[in-house]
Amino acid sequence: MKSKKVILLVMIVLMINLIGCSSVPEKEIVNLPQKSTTNKYDLIVLGGEPEGIAAAVSAARNGLSVLLIEDDEALGGLMTLGKLNFLDMNHAKDGTLLTQGIFEEFYDKVGGNAFDIEKAKSVFNEMISHEKSIVVKLNTSLVEPIKQENKLVGIKVKENEDINEYFAKRFIDATTDADLAASSGVPYTFAGEDIGEKDRMMGVTLVFELEDVSWSKVFSYLNYSRVMGKIYKDERQHVGAKLNSAWGYTEEGYSYEPRDPLMRLRGFNIAKQENGNVLINALVIFGVDVLDEKSKENGIERAKEELKYILPYVQENFVGFKKAKLVGTAEELYVRESRHIIGEYVLNIDDVLENRDKEDRITLGSYPVDVQPTVNQRWGTVVGNPEQYSIPFRSLVPLNVENLLVVGRSASYSSLAAGSARVIPVGMCEGQAAGVASAYSIKHDLSFRKMTKSQNAITEIQNKLKEQGAYLEPFSIENPLTKHWAYEGVKTLRSLGLLDGGYLNEYNLEGSVDKWFIENLLNNMMKKVELKEHGTIEIPLEPTTKDIIEAVYFALTKEKGSNFEEMKNILKEKDIITDDISSYFAEESKKPQRAEVIVLVSNFYKLKSK
Repeated sequence: MKSKKVILLVMIVLMINLIGCSSVPEKEIVNLPQKSTTNKYDLIVLGGEPEGIAAAVSAARNGLSVLLIEDDEALGGLMTLGKLNFLDMNHAKDGTLLTQGIFEEFYDKVGGNAFDIEKAKSVFNEMISHEKSIVVKLNTSLVEPIKQENKLVGIKVKENEDINEYFAKRFIDATTDADLAASSGVPYTFAGEDIGEKDRMMGVTLVFELEDVSWSKVFSYLNYSRVMGKIYKDERQHVGAKLNSAWGYTEEGYSYEPRDPLMRLRGFNIAKQENGNVLINALVIFGVDVLDEKSKENGIERAKEELKYILPYVQENFVGFKKAKLVGTAEELYVRESRHIIGEYVLNIDDVLENRDKEDRITLGSYPVDVQPTVNQRWGTVVGNPEQYSIPFRSLVPLNVENLLVVGRSASYSSLAAGSARVIPVGMCEGQAAGVASAYSIKHDLSFRKMTKSQNAITEIQNKLKEQGAYLEPFSIENPLTKHWAYEGVKTLRSLGLLDGGYLNEYNLEGSVDKWFIENLLNNMMKKVELKEHGTIEIPLEPTTKDIIEAVYFALTKEKGSNFEEMKNILKEKDIITDDISSYFAEESKKPQRAEVIVLVSNFYKLKSK
């Protein structure tokens, strides 16, 4: 009997030891499948960003052999190396998560928004290692594409110190800057180039980590502010805190005066980690060439230098941060935009803000059109706030090159539409759709481009996505603003980045115009049509109809007019004052409303841009 107890005790000890041996940090549990015996695959996914991981997992689940290539030492990119874990979620008005499927799997496994970075690394590795047909190549960078005429058939890469070639039937570009697409000859625009503002690029951000932050004080301060903001209906209602995430301190952030003039602190997005530290997304950096590695490295160093001054300011001015200490920063920058490839369909700002559905939808989005600060617009803006919209398969299919799909922030969106569609949850759903589409394309020997014109192909892809967890319900949502008589003018100026509706899609069309509104609108429009020789137009403090007519007349002719009726007649001849707005400009002393001014400036733009 005694010997049995001894044996039992020994077995218990052995079991404890075995459990202890397996209880290593999560990031070391999973071994990625990095060895391969072939250089030929069904699919190559370039880019280990979250979108690329979703694409590789989706393709493997649909029966393809997959090579996933990442030029860094770990998967997860922006979420892991960039430490961006405060996700931009997309919900329908009734609360339905629009980005279901593989993104939702990841989201549930990491425990929701503001997740722990080490947990995210583990989950990504686990998702990949579970699919036996995926081979991963880390520290492997693109050298050049291999093409046969306009078909992409392989890629040449630098793997450690070796140059190797890999071939596949189909390719998915999940790099943040669409590197494979660009080097293969796909046309693209850069930053705001499509609206005449190539240098209008949203600032990049370096996420930094703090310890010894009093979460209880952060929680109570921001939620109190939120309650008071709702009572007084001011901006404080847009702040708040949960158990592991918080957002606010906008006034405190913008009040900071940076030592580096090409830098800006804004309101904090705060994500609490399992060790009690917090990650802060708030420091915006300008003057970084996001396609140049040395420039990005320099941007990180500049930000680290600025943090020496930011931390004392935060300790003194931010409730709950009195004892905060800097732990470190992310390894890479959070870059919001660079290339926008041109595909079979370019998603535009009207698609987003008119809540348009597409028959070839492969995912849905609803995030506000959030244009972060630029070097010329330090405050940033919200162009508008959609209820929901769909992204078509055509926006993943680039022009000029076959066998290739592009997913993520550099997919085929206009620069303004990208303010919403660029977010990671949408990109991961695109990755899932691209994986399914690749399997269909290979199975049926049908090119991606031909698939865009095949209703049967699109229906089968959508059905397969829905079987595998995606949410793709058709919808019809009318935007009441589209019925307004001045809406065509709103659309024209909004599509140029000259008009913003904010979170409430409010353009105050019946409101009166002030000096600043008309000056900014007219001067910025003139830049769009390259009327630089006119100089800056100035408007009186309380403008009348005559003042506005004089300004538009001068913009047209470079001459100062004085006779109100003569100036109006010239503008009528040029269809700048059209019949639908003529009555609004009948009296020269009238105080004009925004609606007629918007249409007037819109008509001027249409004339000069012909």
